[in-house]
Amino acid sequence: MTANALLVVDVQNDFADPEGSLYVRDGESVVPFINELIDAATAAGDFVVYSQDWHPESTPHFAKDGGIWPVHCVAGTWGAELHPGLVVSGPTVRKGEGGEDGYSAFTVRDPETERETPTELTAMLRERDVERVRVVGLATDYCVAATAVDAAGAGFTTTVLADGIRGVDLRPGDSARAVARMIEAGATVE
Repeated sequence: MTANALLVVDVQNDFADPEGSLYVRDGESVVPFINELIDAATAAGDFVVYSQDWHPESTPHFAKDGGIWPVHCVAGTWGAELHPGLVVSGPTVRKGEGGEDGYSAFTVRDPETERETPTELTAMLRERDVERVRVVGLATDYCVAATAVDAAGAGFTTTVLADGIRGVDLRPGDSARAVARMIEAGATVE
């Protein structure tokens, strides 16, 4: 029997709460939809796993240290916590702990050397014989897209659920381009 997983990407206060430092417009609206998916996945015996940005106070990822992003999801802060309305019923993969860019739940990248290293997510999925993953969360044009592209590249049948994602859209059309990139990589967007 094929095992399935639900990947809940970065539904954290800094992204999903209007008071968050890198608020994704309408980000909180995905929480009820994702909770329904979590409940259904849990009832079906599917694996549910969450990702979290989990940055140190200073990292080349942040604008104050030479990157492009405002300070967000600093380890142990309110902003880094999963949204309080989100049902949590599985393990969490934390990314960016060593100051890396942590867009994908599958890999982190050193912002200075560009060297990528895997997170524990692939191993977690393989240990459970997962073949199909569904991806939801924040933000469409960054962490969701990177996670879906990596999932498809790792050989998982990958579906992104459009009702469970929202984008940053730093430039108009970024989310639409991200959806096209996910599809080009082999993911399905429903």
